[in-house]
Amino acid sequence: MKVRNAIFAETWYPSQPLECEQMIQRFLKEPSILREKLENPVGGIVPHAGWFFSGAIACNVIHSLSQAGSVDTVVVFGMHLHPSSPNYIMDSGAWETPFGSIRIDSELARSLTKQFAFKVERADDFSPDNTIELQLPFIKYFFDNAQLVPIGVPPHRNSLAIGNTVVDLAKKTGKRIRVVGSTDLTHYGHNYAFTPKGTGSKALDWVKTENDREIIETLLAMDPEQVLLVAESHQNACCAGAAATAVAASKSLGANRGHRIAYATSYDKSPGTSFVGYVGIVYQRSL
Repeated sequence: MKVRNAIFAETWYPSQPLECEQMIQRFLKEPSILREKLENPVGGIVPHAGWFFSGAIACNVIHSLSQAGSVDTVVVFGMHLHPSSPNYIMDSGAWETPFGSIRIDSELARSLTKQFAFKVERADDFSPDNTIELQLPFIKYFFDNAQLVPIGVPPHRNSLAIGNTVVDLAKKTGKRIRVVGSTDLTHYGHNYAFTPKGTGSKALDWVKTENDREIIETLLAMDPEQVLLVAESHQNACCAGAAATAVAASKSLGANRGHRIAYATSYDKSPGTSFVGYVGIVYQRSL
């Protein structure tokens, strides 16, 4: 079985299992995270910056998803794509993490490729992308025996059908799954060529209380098409396709409530004129 190398280990997160576990244990005690245990969590939204900046948020979302018991497969939607980009998927092999490799759920992935056009990535032929890889140590740690389906989806309405279909396929085969959408929020400042409110404290406040708030409220409202529209018009989600598809898939899994468990910006850790927003959301199925 061929294993895809972890490209961002050692730079964006630790490459050694002990260091990873120590960071995870610190993340689980992070005081800024909502500690309420949520019943029947089925999906979530995570950020994908280096662990120093947003690891605590992503870790706690994935930990929340693990509290409802073991699953067969975790589906992660991600990748920095444009509306005209193709869909991406890895349908064989495994993906390396510091805790051991995660096997690809080939059965589920290949069933999906029969219904949609994908650019299929291989362990030795892929586009390096942090959006999915940064989540994998958390998934391996909290879902040790689960398999993985990593999917890149562009910010397009057609992507929502992929989210719905992967849930339908899992239900037909009796697979228990969780779904995760990976996106950061507003990228503000000259580094990102986006400065509609200039610089300084007013710009930071605008990002936190208006621009990021707009997309967070849309994600919590669980309207996937509106997520795509808001992200396009406000430039407040870098991977809107992944986020919207995770919302669609979560709804297909029965989710009817979203909970924001944390929000932060890179400015909190490294103040500057350019910064990025991060949110963690868990979608719950209320019985």
